[in-house]
Amino acid sequence: MGKVTGFQEYDRKMPEKLSPAERVKNYNEFESLYSDEELNKQSARCMDCGIPFCHSGCPLGNIIPEFNDAVYHHKWEEAYLILASTNNFPEFTGRICPAPCESACVLGIHRPPVAIEEIEKHIIEIAYQKNLVKPVAPLIKTGKTVAVVGSGPAGLAAAAQLSKAGHEVTVYERDDKIGGLLRYGIPDFKMEKWVIDRRLEVMEKDGVVFKTNTEIGKDIAADELTRNFDAVVLTGGSTIPRDLPIPGRELKGIYFAMDFLKQQNKRVGNSPITAEDILATGKDVVVIGGGDTGSDCVGTSNRQKANSVKQFEVMFQPPEKRTPHMPWPTYPMVLKTTTSHEEGVERHWGINTKEFLGDENGNLRALRIADVSWETDFLGRPVKFSEVEGSEREIPCQRVFLAMGFLNPQYTGMLESLGVELDARKNVNAKEGIYRTNVSKVFAAGDMRRGQSLVVWAISEGRECARKVDEFLMGHSVLESKDSVNQFDQVFN
Repeated sequence: MGKVTGFQEYDRKMPEKLSPAERVKNYNEFESLYSDEELNKQSARCMDCGIPFCHSGCPLGNIIPEFNDAVYHHKWEEAYLILASTNNFPEFTGRICPAPCESACVLGIHRPPVAIEEIEKHIIEIAYQKNLVKPVAPLIKTGKTVAVVGSGPAGLAAAAQLSKAGHEVTVYERDDKIGGLLRYGIPDFKMEKWVIDRRLEVMEKDGVVFKTNTEIGKDIAADELTRNFDAVVLTGGSTIPRDLPIPGRELKGIYFAMDFLKQQNKRVGNSPITAEDILATGKDVVVIGGGDTGSDCVGTSNRQKANSVKQFEVMFQPPEKRTPHMPWPTYPMVLKTTTSHEEGVERHWGINTKEFLGDENGNLRALRIADVSWETDFLGRPVKFSEVEGSEREIPCQRVFLAMGFLNPQYTGMLESLGVELDARKNVNAKEGIYRTNVSKVFAAGDMRRGQSLVVWAISEGRECARKVDEFLMGHSVLESKDSVNQFDQVFN
């Protein structure tokens, strides 16, 4: 424990951010780092509780009290080794993870929780500065080859772990650059892409081979992978977006959120754009969907100088604090105000979009909407909604971005060619703890297997799947499980 009385002496404090008026002028990250003194104070707030619930709150099982103690004592290599023992990419999670570990922090029962995510980000940035992030693959290889399809966080985590085990790994990506949703789904103002490129350089030194502009099932036959590799890991993500099939859906000006975000990321990264421009400039924008993807559309629309930005959510407004139905240490469904919201948006809850209205040229001009009220069960969970009588109205709108989540992976092409079985939700059927599909040598992980989820779950899936692949190839695995009781001892003893 860094300082016994630290949680009593210091309040939670976050790094300074550029003002909204300044940061919307570009797509750069806008949060500063802690000073050395403030980082020391924030790490001192960790109570080193007898039962650290933050471990279970984190899908990766990060060993949080121990790395906080190392940060407090300025033991940077130790802090990095502890963090890297469970998390391949702290530079990603330290920027874009919703931090379920903080929701499970014991200090958070009665005071603001420890700033775990920020401390994690500082550990990895200091590690890079001190040249502590180095290749880890063994010099003697196993001779086994593995193909990883998809280069999002799950695919990269699987590739990094399999390389660490000594296997020859090739990662296939159908887009022009490696990174998946990290590259083309997360706006640069949340994570600049040099952060990804820096990590890819380390992985390439570990021997991982990256192949872009290669779609399996189209550019390369799917069965060619099963013939030429000893194992195949599918990490293509959940890519089919949820649509809103109401009257007027065919009008021009209605786009899926990811098409909008991906195109802007390509502009920032100077990548070629072949489709029509999707721009919010000078338009009245409505984002339908209240999650993080919707928030990203808000921030991007403001940077493109939209005339106005509204965000609609059909659900009721969540509470600002935990309710009896959201007991600690569960992840609470409370009101979340992001930095994009701070930059300017009208947020509306309990809104049902009934019709898209167009002009004589087939362009979107307005929405017909209505307020709804919800019936809930005894746990406060929504059951069904009904329209509020007399609330129907039109609002001007020339751009709609649909950010209502994703349904399942794309089946046509690779999955269909391989003959991979799907589960009831149309995700790849590969049970947790096994990660193996019905097709010989083929495994699956990440959103493609579990459905749309968090970046931290994707990394966890990639790591756990890699361990099962290693067992399949070698009869046993040298890779540690997140459930290993003695992870800390494995690293330092």
